[in-house]
Amino acid sequence: MTLIQLWLLFFAALQVIHFAGTWKLYVKAGRKSWEAAIPVYNAVILMKIINRPKWWVILLFIPIVNLLMFPILWIETIRSFGKNSRIDTTAVLLTFGLYIYYVNYATDVKYKEERSLQPQSSLGEWVSSIAFAIIAATLVHTYFMRPYTIPTSSLEKSLLIGDYLFVSKFHYGARIPMTPLALPMVHDSIPLTDKGSYNKQVQLPYMRLPGLQKIKRNEIVVFNWPADSLKWMWNDRSGKFTYKPIDKKTNYVKRCVAIAGDSLQIIDGDIYINGERSVMPDRAKPQFYHEVILNEGQNLSKRSVEVRYNVREYGRNRAGNLVLNVTDEEAALVRKNPAVKSITKLLEPAGNFDKRVFPHDSQYPWTQDNFGPIYIPKKGETVVLDQKSIPFYKHLIEEYEHHENVTFNGDEVYINGERVTNYTFKQDYYWMMGDNRQSSLDARFWGYVPFDHVVGKPVFIWMSWETNGDGIKNKIRWDRLFTTVHGEGKPRSYFYFFLGGLAIWLIYSNFIKKKKA
Repeated sequence: MTLIQLWLLFFAALQVIHFAGTWKLYVKAGRKSWEAAIPVYNAVILMKIINRPKWWVILLFIPIVNLLMFPILWIETIRSFGKNSRIDTTAVLLTFGLYIYYVNYATDVKYKEERSLQPQSSLGEWVSSIAFAIIAATLVHTYFMRPYTIPTSSLEKSLLIGDYLFVSKFHYGARIPMTPLALPMVHDSIPLTDKGSYNKQVQLPYMRLPGLQKIKRNEIVVFNWPADSLKWMWNDRSGKFTYKPIDKKTNYVKRCVAIAGDSLQIIDGDIYINGERSVMPDRAKPQFYHEVILNEGQNLSKRSVEVRYNVREYGRNRAGNLVLNVTDEEAALVRKNPAVKSITKLLEPAGNFDKRVFPHDSQYPWTQDNFGPIYIPKKGETVVLDQKSIPFYKHLIEEYEHHENVTFNGDEVYINGERVTNYTFKQDYYWMMGDNRQSSLDARFWGYVPFDHVVGKPVFIWMSWETNGDGIKNKIRWDRLFTTVHGEGKPRSYFYFFLGGLAIWLIYSNFIKKKKA
């Protein structure tokens, strides 16, 4: 049975449960018993019975949001028939709505058509406000825009550690949550604990709403880390594997340097797409480690290096020479310093097999700085499967294309026991890399990112926090507040425009209140 069939079966069972538990209440409210049995229509009639707006029905069909709506509807239903006490409310919540069966069959309740919809106490009003605030925030967080924090330096100089982003879900199309039984507005763990925030036993099939655009080459993208299947993500160093649903895998942010259908190669740190050197946006600042040899008797202090060249990563190698992590432009400035004898980019040469590097096969002696060529799979495209290609596609076919078993014997490849000579991809894939090239855990180490792992497009930096700054003035990077992530030229802050708009809104709101008074 497929996931869609299971979902339809679940929906049908829900309709039967609803009808069995409410049909008498529908009759007592002046409706027909059969109206409780018709899917969707029964929800519209229920809104009339409980005297709530019809648009609430829409919320019942939005995953995650509907789970928050169900308890509200349970409470509203029993209160429409005079069950207003705290005991009644507690009972319907603790029984997950099944208390309505008791009201339906074992009591002689009367329908309260003209009941007050206002909370009966300040506590009730507070709970009602909080409940709908959570529903509204969950709707926005899940389907429109969500906050995200930059935790690492992999996109250093484009996005900084401590940048707080708004990530758009609708640019590439909001992904319907695949793990519906989860705490709202948290990711994979309960805050301040290492406990999972979700139940992985119930899974929905992958679905995505239509997007405004496709992923473009060199855009910054937030996605679920495909390689996140190890327990060490939960502070367990045993090396054992654990399954995490796609939408609960760790969120990563990288630059999409190659899109589906591209051929990618890295030569001495430079990226080539379809045989041509890739031209990065002017805000992208690729960085590499450089060895600096000073003239005899000369010295450069760490402080002077950090201030003069805006360098975060600084150290010395075994020979005692300075090692800086800088862009090529910054390296050229360092080279002009009278104290510097030479500066050399540190690159891992071609031909050395680095087993950390994808596809982790000695047939391909690649390094992080000299890599490929490699094909980025595209939906509908077909590739030959043989001994040379299977290292690239075995994990992809099993894990992302959901075939149980891929085996091979020489050039003979078998999928689920059936011999095949080629394979046609079911979805698009992307190649995600960090600008901080030699300090980035990216696609060079774990491979392709499937489209079903894509979360969204970062569009806005609303806050930027410098942990090492002294005092609040230096803790906040004021020039980065309310700046856009993409675009040309130096980012422009819209913080003062925001403050001006906020001031106008507050003045207007105060004026309206006084006018009403």
